[in-house]
Amino acid sequence: MIDVYFTPTPNGHKVSIMLEETGLPHQLFAMNMLEGDHLTPEYRRINPNGRLPAIVDHEPIGGGAPLPVFESGAILLYLAEKSGQLLPENPRRRSQAQQWLMWQMASFGPMQGQAHHFIRYAPEGQAYPVERYRNETLRLLHVLNGRLGEADYLAEEYSIADIAAWPWTRAIRAIGLTLDDYPAVADWFARIDERPAVLAGTDVKNAANLSSARPVLTEEQWSNLFGKNMLEAPAR
Repeated sequence: MIDVYFTPTPNGHKVSIMLEETGLPHQLFAMNMLEGDHLTPEYRRINPNGRLPAIVDHEPIGGGAPLPVFESGAILLYLAEKSGQLLPENPRRRSQAQQWLMWQMASFGPMQGQAHHFIRYAPEGQAYPVERYRNETLRLLHVLNGRLGEADYLAEEYSIADIAAWPWTRAIRAIGLTLDDYPAVADWFARIDERPAVLAGTDVKNAANLSSARPVLTEEQWSNLFGKNMLEAPAR
C-alpha cells in the first residue's frame, strides 16, 4: 500500500493520475494547506520541503523500511520503476520522456505557478510580474505545441511526461488562457482527457475557495501558504 499525501492541485493530480493508470494500491490522505497541514513536524519528516504531494511506499522497491518520496517528478519516476509502466523501454523514447518531464518540472510548472500567484493571489496592480509570467506561459505553450505537432505524445508514446504536463495545461484556464492558438496541444489534451484513469485521478476537486478566480484568504490562511507560518515551520 502506498500512502499519498494529497491536495488536488496540478502537481497532486500528476500522482493521482499515475496511480490510477498503474493500478498500484494506494490510499489518499487529504491535506488542507489552508489549515497548515503541510507545516507540521510529522509531515516534514515525510517531505522536508513541506510541499505537496508526497508518498510513503510501505513495500518499497528493494524492500526495507517504508520509503518516503517527495517532489512530484521524482514520484512519477519512482512509480514508473515500481510498476514497470509509463516509462518507455526504448532508450530514445525513455530519454525523451525524461527530458519532457524535466521541462515540466523546471519550466512549465514553475513559470505558470508564478503566473497563478501574481494573477490570483498577490495584491492587484502589479503589471510587470503578471505580464512576465503570463508571457512565459504562452512561450512554453508554443514549445509544447511544436513538440505535439511532431508526435502524438511527448515521448511518442503515452508516458509520465504527458501525465506531468497535462494537469498544468488544464490549469491555464485559471489565469485566463485558452488553447485556441495551440491546436496540437488541444488535440493531445482532449485525447488524454478521455482516459478513464485521468477522469478517476482528477475526480477530487479543489475547495471552492481555491477554485475561484481570485481566492479570498484569511490572514492565517495567507500565512500558512505564503507568510510567517510557512517560513517558521520546523524543518523536521
